[in-house]
Amino acid sequence: MTGRDLLDELEAQESRLVFDRFDDDTAWALGSALRDKASEGGLPIAISVRRNGRLLFFAALPGSSADNEAWLARKCAVVDRYGHSSLRVGEQFRVDGKSFDESARLDPASFAAHGGAFPILLRGTGCVGTVAVSGLPQLEDHQLVVDTLADLLGHDR
Repeated sequence: MTGRDLLDELEAQESRLVFDRFDDDTAWALGSALRDKASEGGLPIAISVRRNGRLLFFAALPGSSADNEAWLARKCAVVDRYGHSSLRVGEQFRVDGKSFDESARLDPASFAAHGGAFPILLRGTGCVGTVAVSGLPQLEDHQLVVDTLADLLGHDR
């Protein structure tokens, strides 16, 4: 799935995957669920959960590297700036016939519109943080986050 269909699905995910509350315990539960899935699958990823710029959960599993930590920061910077998943932002640029790295006019050393970072959306408030993984191909990073959010929130994927 690419182009407009993918963008529509990414928009629908953000409409569905919304928290009624998000506190430190919720962040820990989310990060732990991601870590458990990654450990069970032997996935070489790094994970972060942030609220209002504050890192509430971080894990680096075997096979991940410092590069993954840098990718987390760059993908989360995109979510912080645009309020949408890093994959959605990149796909919107592609659907519009543009390149994020060229058209966004943001430093690529600080921003990466690649899949894996998703907004923590609070009902009635909007984006209050990010959940992100890095270490797999971008669509797999994104899907791991979406699947874990859906499980935690009790929603369809």
